[in-house]
Amino acid sequence: MTNFRNAVPGRQGPAQKRKWGVPALALLSLVALGPWTTNSRAHASAAQNTQVTFYRDVLPILQEHCQECHRGGGTGPMALETYAQTKALAAVIVNATQSKAMPPWFAEQGIGRFSNDPSLTEAQIAALAAWSKAGAAAGSPADAPAKRVWAESWTIPQPDLVLKMPHAVALPAHGDIDYTYEIVPTGFTEGRWVQMVEVLPEARGNVHHAVVYVRPPGSQWLAHAPVGTPFTAAMLTEPADPAGAMWTDNDILLVYAPGSSPDRWPATMAKYIPAGSDLVFQMHYTSNGKATHDQTRVGLRFAKTAPSQRVLTLQLTNDHFVIPPGAPDYRVEARGTLPNEATLLSFFPHMHLRGKRFEYNIVRRGEGGAVSFDLLLRVRYHFHWQMSYRLAEPLRLPAGTELQAVAWFDNSRENPHNPDPEAAVRWGEQTYDEMMVGFFDVAVAAGLDKKNFFVRH
Repeated sequence: MTNFRNAVPGRQGPAQKRKWGVPALALLSLVALGPWTTNSRAHASAAQNTQVTFYRDVLPILQEHCQECHRGGGTGPMALETYAQTKALAAVIVNATQSKAMPPWFAEQGIGRFSNDPSLTEAQIAALAAWSKAGAAAGSPADAPAKRVWAESWTIPQPDLVLKMPHAVALPAHGDIDYTYEIVPTGFTEGRWVQMVEVLPEARGNVHHAVVYVRPPGSQWLAHAPVGTPFTAAMLTEPADPAGAMWTDNDILLVYAPGSSPDRWPATMAKYIPAGSDLVFQMHYTSNGKATHDQTRVGLRFAKTAPSQRVLTLQLTNDHFVIPPGAPDYRVEARGTLPNEATLLSFFPHMHLRGKRFEYNIVRRGEGGAVSFDLLLRVRYHFHWQMSYRLAEPLRLPAGTELQAVAWFDNSRENPHNPDPEAAVRWGEQTYDEMMVGFFDVAVAAGLDKKNFFVRH
């Protein structure tokens, strides 16, 4: 990662063929049934049971695989918490699960194992089908598992601290919206380890992406920007500030897109916020025909004890590509080498409407210039479900490991989401533009921050 920067998407920075960058994330339409859970357990109906019932057999599946989204206050378009709610949608649930459209999961089978894979077992799918076919019996409420309790609209447990953008941002009904920033002081008098973090927008349907950065004391990034007041890069008056707003090497607390999941790290790992830091909310909004406002929050749960490892979010980015008009399978790649040892934890690929598939590889270079690739993840990209993929077994990467991210784009008329198959498409911040970013999380020694991680020894 020789030319490392966090590219805040939008205006281009200094020309680099490859860099590590932060993209804008695309607006999602949450119209599907059931997301994923971090620790999905199999709740299959026993084959010997003469009748599958809601309370004994179906409700446990819903609790583990669906209610994180489909509940009161959740992001799903309907709740699946009660018998009446679920019975009314029994046929829809069967169709969605038998086709494996739900729960959403897009990693190619047989490549890696992932701890957050929400896929139902064949026994679970059969149980749902049998329940619907037999009339969707309720069964005895005494057989129901304990009700799953949620902390308001959070999917993490009740946060220890919630920080909100001090002022709501007014959003117009129509037109493009420039990136909006809001700087929020933490007031921390000591460094804090964050084990769980979730971003919760108020106007979910207007949030194209949100990136929350950690700006430590002494950072010159956005040094002349107002604190606690929404602003755009164009509003900054110092000559170098508008371009500088779009680039930073500060730590990322969390990248959010509707459909993405919050961070939940094990007891030995956490992200770090130094004392006196600010959180910088970078918000990319889209208009959707109705004027509204947004006041996004971030919820933090702190580690009980200092962890042994610090989590960093890194990324492979290529922002110098041109997708030809009509190209059905256009390939773009980015590569970089890790300057120090790290443990690979998870992946989060990002493209826009022309995204088709995405993969991550380790590049192996042998004698005589021979090159081979270890495939870590390949996903069938789905713009409306921009998911994280967390390794079931974290992978140690020695210093010097070369990583590759590869994206394929469909700019043809066969892509039903394509805004304009006649256009040559470049990197840009709006949804009708494109991006190519392979986020990934690594764990390093607790005392190693991002700046020092990129110092080669």
